[in-house]
Amino acid sequence: MFLNTLALYGLTVLIWGSSWFAIRYQLDFVPPEVSLFYRFLLASIILIVWCLGRGISLKIKTRQHFFLAAQGFCMFGLNYILFYHAAFDIASGLLAVVFSMITGMNIINGAVFLKRPIRTKTAVGAAIGLCGMGLVFWPEITSSGKVAVGALIVSVAATYSASLGNILSARNQASGISVTAGNAIGMTYGTIFLFVYCMYSGSPFVLEPSLKYLGSLMYLAFFASVIAFGCYLTLIGRIGPGNAAYATVLAPIIALALSTGFEGYQWQVRAIIGVGFVLIGNILVLAPKHALIKAGLRLKLKI
Repeated sequence: MFLNTLALYGLTVLIWGSSWFAIRYQLDFVPPEVSLFYRFLLASIILIVWCLGRGISLKIKTRQHFFLAAQGFCMFGLNYILFYHAAFDIASGLLAVVFSMITGMNIINGAVFLKRPIRTKTAVGAAIGLCGMGLVFWPEITSSGKVAVGALIVSVAATYSASLGNILSARNQASGISVTAGNAIGMTYGTIFLFVYCMYSGSPFVLEPSLKYLGSLMYLAFFASVIAFGCYLTLIGRIGPGNAAYATVLAPIIALALSTGFEGYQWQVRAIIGVGFVLIGNILVLAPKHALIKAGLRLKLKI
């Protein structure tokens, strides 16, 4: 079970870490909100076809549709729109640090809405990871000049929207809705919201017929949406929203690691220490309590 959980976690982190590069190719010609609409439209179609082909029921009680629509609105619609708007005025490093707050938000929201106990090791691990993220992106944060308070508030609101989507997914799974069916219906509702937003904002539904745009769009739709969200939300149901959300802390670190090989990113001592903090936080969040106790006893005996 633990190894299977690690596999889901690792796949989520690797895909989302690499998706940062794919997103760059989505911002040249097509409006961001339109690219998001295309992405989740494709993802929802893939999931619906998969469910129909595999015999996974999409028949959900009317009352449950409200919660699935709320999940789609918060997780696949509103938070993306808010983050794209905030990105115009805030450095991407600061955005990554702000979004890593979702771990703490999930811990608190899980306690409030799902009555899940707040575990000390998870809270401490999340705090250490947040400090590590701050160290990694510190140069970008400090060189971004005066931060627009409004944009910062928007990014926090986007993170909280994503957190609510996580909590709603946990609630829907507890109600007996499978992750695949929930994602298929939730993404469909999210796609409808994105379509309405594009129409309201007057964004043109254009398409860039280039290999880099279409290739990155397919990657984001299939891998970053269908596969990664499937793994991530399965983790939420299995280990809880707080523990699962730590994947969002590790994903930017993976992106920087890939950037080292493909873009020549130069690691500073501060960043290396920050990654160490993130990894320590990762161990605290994911490792079973009994494993940590055993490791502590072994260390004590050696000393």
